[in-house]
Amino acid sequence: MPDPRDRFIEGNMTKSEVIISVPGARLLGDLETPVDARGLVIFAHGSGSSRKSPRNRSVARALQEGGMATLLFDLLTPEEEGEEARTGHLRFNIPLLSARLVGATQWAASTATAGQLSVGYFGSSTGAAAALAAAGELGEPIRAVVSRGGRPDLAGEALEKVVSPTLLIVGANDKPVIRLNEEAHSRLRCERALRIVAGATHLFEEPGTLETVTGMAVDWFSSHLRRMGRSS
Repeated sequence: MPDPRDRFIEGNMTKSEVIISVPGARLLGDLETPVDARGLVIFAHGSGSSRKSPRNRSVARALQEGGMATLLFDLLTPEEEGEEARTGHLRFNIPLLSARLVGATQWAASTATAGQLSVGYFGSSTGAAAALAAAGELGEPIRAVVSRGGRPDLAGEALEKVVSPTLLIVGANDKPVIRLNEEAHSRLRCERALRIVAGATHLFEEPGTLETVTGMAVDWFSSHLRRMGRSS
């Protein structure tokens, strides 16, 4: 059952801190839902990050302004985060991360606010691999995927199973990751696009580059969640 910890309304936005129960773990998340939201974008952060990632939160704010709900959640428990900091072995455990994302998607479907919304994934770094693996498993219910500086190659054989329209975004100066994204792009069998952001490195820290990513993501989700989403 949905497990909200705190909920309040700010302007036309309902904001909830939630606990997401998945097999073997309870994960913290932030669900923000505009009035008359037309879709839900679930974020899968990269290695060493969390739901508090300033870059993902910047993208989430733009999506909310565009009329979409967002769910940012921690893929690992606090105990697992501590273990990850010591060993570094969980960040590349794509089966674990994708299973957590599938669980969060199923949790969202059980909520009154998000359960009627079409769903997209926004993944960064290794979180992009988790997003594609989860999309490959869930199929048509995932209406769009966006990868920011992602490692889609780590999704492995799941790439050929993805039917969700997928946008891969990479920095022009992130040379090794460009090659990995080009290879993944060639393996995808769904509607797909690969876009290179000029002057950007892996984290899109250069002036204006994250804003470029954000604009691309908003356009992709606005198009596909509106065109393919459920009618209200």
